[in-house]
Amino acid sequence: MKNNDFVILVTGIPASGKSMLAEKLSTDLGLPWFSKDRIKEELFDTIGFASREEKVRLGVASTEVLYYLAEQMMQCGRSFILENNFEAASGPGLVRLLERYGYRTLTLRLTGDYARIYERFVQRENSPSRHPGHVTNSHYSREEGAAPSPTITLEQYIAGIRAREMDSFCIGGPAITLDTTDFSRVDWDKLYQEIEKFVLEKF
Repeated sequence: MKNNDFVILVTGIPASGKSMLAEKLSTDLGLPWFSKDRIKEELFDTIGFASREEKVRLGVASTEVLYYLAEQMMQCGRSFILENNFEAASGPGLVRLLERYGYRTLTLRLTGDYARIYERFVQRENSPSRHPGHVTNSHYSREEGAAPSPTITLEQYIAGIRAREMDSFCIGGPAITLDTTDFSRVDWDKLYQEIEKFVLEKF
């Protein structure tokens, strides 16, 4: 049976502004925010990796930690925000949690012009503020730093989005698609009105 507790999923394509939006919503709505990338960064610094395969395993572990945190919030009857580039394979685990605790879900999908957002992706990958564990596939440790890896091409970027269905993810409940090609053109008032409508909806 559904209740009035809810989770907002912030998802979408790489470099579309998911973390920025999730942090803004967390501040404005007073909701806890959990990010898979933040979890991965802690694992990168604590454990490190020496191959693409080890990095992928840390990504899987990060998902499990994210779902553990989500379940703890659900057990306490708290509404919250989850942020990740959720993909088709992420659906079953989330659905099981939502059904177990009767949570409502609002999905915010960030997408836009692939070529222009890819430009942001490249800038982010080359930024000194980007965690080095994200920009290498071969080796990273806090002590030794990151072994360099080439940035993926635009074609690879688009292929990954389409193969993993990053900008069409939805597991039921309402979904809002945001074009974040140009943040200055996002209708924030309309977005917050839609979120408020969802939050106030009673069952």
